[in-house]
Amino acid sequence: MTVCGNKAICSLFAFAAFALCWMLPDQRVHAAYPERVIRIVVPFAPGGGTDVIARALAQEMAKDLGGSVIIENKPGAGTIIGTQSVATSEGDGYTLLMGTFANAVNPSLYAKLPYDAHRDFAAVSLIARSFNLVVVNPASPIKTIADLIATARAEPDKLSYGTYGTGTSAHLAGELFKHMAGVKLTTVPYKGAAPAITDLLGRQIHVIFTTVASAASLVEAGQLRAIAVTSAERSAAFPQLPTVAEAGVPGYAAEAWYGLYAPAKTPPEIIERLNKSVAKAVQSDAFKKLSVNEGLVMVAGPPAQLDSYFSGEEARWRQVIKDAGIKAE
Repeated sequence: MTVCGNKAICSLFAFAAFALCWMLPDQRVHAAYPERVIRIVVPFAPGGGTDVIARALAQEMAKDLGGSVIIENKPGAGTIIGTQSVATSEGDGYTLLMGTFANAVNPSLYAKLPYDAHRDFAAVSLIARSFNLVVVNPASPIKTIADLIATARAEPDKLSYGTYGTGTSAHLAGELFKHMAGVKLTTVPYKGAAPAITDLLGRQIHVIFTTVASAASLVEAGQLRAIAVTSAERSAAFPQLPTVAEAGVPGYAAEAWYGLYAPAKTPPEIIERLNKSVAKAVQSDAFKKLSVNEGLVMVAGPPAQLDSYFSGEEARWRQVIKDAGIKAE
């Protein structure tokens, strides 16, 4: 048995041992993360673009983290149901949210939300940005954005554009175009991309600002004509297409995006671990395919980048929604 002959030194050692024991459990929890299944809540039904991207992310993050990462689809109320479920979850890194364009526009569409878009979430990473395609019927005389503007000005309210879902990127991209180009287009709402595209093919409407996933195959087959992309820069997936901005509407940009969030008060070290995992995931072959199929531009920057990007998007669309008098359905 070892006996300490100096009471002061003994006391110091005892205090240090106590402090170490007090700290170790918390350190062990964080060092072992994840110890159980991580859920990424997708506030949309299975099968859509957000779901596809989330599942690819979950698969790649599981490889990196050495644990299970699953998707839980919680659609409803314009993404509010799924988003609220994460806002009220424990901030332990085991429940995450796949945030999208809807998170930035909902505070302007709804008078009251059951969560605060800033206070109740901790940013993990902006995963990727996307864009929409401006498409017309191939038989249409409209071949460029300049043609679209000229025709709309010559025949006010005679041109129509299809939308699907109040406040979606397909809807607000069109509203932003109308505002910035100074033209009038009649809005024709649909319940989804498919019926809107069907009517465009049948020449019942004139143009759609639609997602890449919903239109790319039809463009490639010559069944639709793409005349521009809505992003700020040209897309590597459609290098021949100009942006709306360079084709006649300076400053125009309308993007969809995907970002990973955790509940507020999630420990910084867990946020950092998740952020690094996302950065690794977007370099995978799965995401290289998505960059073409979904028109994604990979980002995977630090959490502060997502916070900044979100604030900019929220401000941009708040003004568009206000000017257009758009209300949630």
